[in-house]
Amino acid sequence: MSISTPGGGPERRPNVVSTGKKPAAGRPAAGAKAGSGGAKPGSTGAKTGSGKPAGTRPGAGGKGRKPIAPVKVSQGRSWGPIALFVAVGVLAVAIIGYGAWATFQGAKPWEDRADAIDGIVNYREKDPESLKYEAHQAGKVSYKYTPPFGGGHNNTWQRCLGDVYEAPIANEHAVHSLEHGAVWLTYRPDLPKEDVEKLAAVIRGNDFMLMSPFEGLDKPISLQAWGYQLKVDSADDPRIKEFATTLAQNASVEPGVPCSSGNYTTGTGTEPRELAPPTGG
Repeated sequence: MSISTPGGGPERRPNVVSTGKKPAAGRPAAGAKAGSGGAKPGSTGAKTGSGKPAGTRPGAGGKGRKPIAPVKVSQGRSWGPIALFVAVGVLAVAIIGYGAWATFQGAKPWEDRADAIDGIVNYREKDPESLKYEAHQAGKVSYKYTPPFGGGHNNTWQRCLGDVYEAPIANEHAVHSLEHGAVWLTYRPDLPKEDVEKLAAVIRGNDFMLMSPFEGLDKPISLQAWGYQLKVDSADDPRIKEFATTLAQNASVEPGVPCSSGNYTTGTGTEPRELAPPTGG
């Protein structure tokens, strides 16, 4: 190492020290001006000793980068199938329950089922005297209740094979049909046609049932069986069918006697017809 001093005096501090070593990479040599030795114009920056741009993170964008696992997003429980399953289960239980209830109801005596109909009047218990008679009668018969549901009657009965009569019929023939176990449905003549058809749908084609218009009813519709009566305001009342199906044939006081044969009439009009001599019984 050599030291040169201006003027040769030993007390002078040297201006430049030369070590003989090269400047470290990336650092300017001693005494170099700021900015000298920098990157060439247009260069994107200094490079590291490995040849990669300085400041680049190792592994960034490289092949050795660890793949990111996909994140599972919970969508919650699917309630649609669950709701459908519950609805089907409830419906099945309701059907089974109704079937059991209907079976139980059908097993009850018809008298109990009849008494359970709301609004029905059981004259067999309320006024049994009104049902008594000694023999078949010719001509007109006077009745305590109207329409009648029992008592004296003509030897001829009104055919009751689900017949729908469009004109009034004789009480005396209809009551004889009730004795055989028929249900007689009566309605006001001014009832709307569509309501009459609803009533006919209950009666038409069903044995031991008949229907006809009736003058002077205090309710739009009145149903009679031997010793029973039910009066309702609407043709949509479900008790109409309940009465008809519960009491038809069951309310007979002459079990086994049909409506399909024998001394019956299909004529209309309120005057009784004498198709055979009156007989006892």
